[in-house]
Amino acid sequence: MAKKPGGSTHSASLRASTSRPPKARCHVIDHPVVAAGLSILRSKKTAPDLFRRHLQEISVFLFVEASRAWDLRSIPVETPLGPCDGAILARPIVLVPILRAGLGMLDGIQRIAPDAAIGHIGVYRDAETLRPVSYYERVPGNIGVAEVLLLDPMLATGNSACEAAAILKARGARSIQFLSVVASTVGIEQFQRAHPDVPIIAAAIDRELNDHAYIVPGLGDAGDRYFGTG
Repeated sequence: MAKKPGGSTHSASLRASTSRPPKARCHVIDHPVVAAGLSILRSKKTAPDLFRRHLQEISVFLFVEASRAWDLRSIPVETPLGPCDGAILARPIVLVPILRAGLGMLDGIQRIAPDAAIGHIGVYRDAETLRPVSYYERVPGNIGVAEVLLLDPMLATGNSACEAAAILKARGARSIQFLSVVASTVGIEQFQRAHPDVPIIAAAIDRELNDHAYIVPGLGDAGDRYFGTG
């Protein structure tokens, strides 16, 4: 998500149709460490190095929540003192960041899922129409049998996330979850209309978008803040 549209002609379409955040298949993490880290991400005084660290840490919590119900396969394990029953994940993991801000979430998750395969989807928002434009996609060949996590720190209008999820489905993905740090009510509604079968896991829900389709209060442009290009 790189381009920033100007003008206010689209503002009416960016307001939530309900004053209450959608509940269906959208889980918001309730954890004090996540809340503290999110406050650091939101602050305009936070330097890029600290922003990176806390975005990565919150992404780990999102990953843990997303993987909570994954299937396991039993294996025998020999400890130094004797045998016991162990387990491994039944399905491989595929992480797919939406370029470029999604890469910041990837850095954290890879620390605890180093064997995960990585895909990439490049989507930007057209400055005039606010519609998504896809410019790059490459996903692993095992995506059809994997637990797939689509990553983007911000779910604003939902258009880019919808396009990315559609790309994954077209490539054969069957088990997808969308992980986002801050999601707007508008974006959640849009995404759930297009992909009601894809759960959303977020650290926070903000209710409003401004005239430039930025989440308010949000945390600004996550990609610019992560990479120090703002």
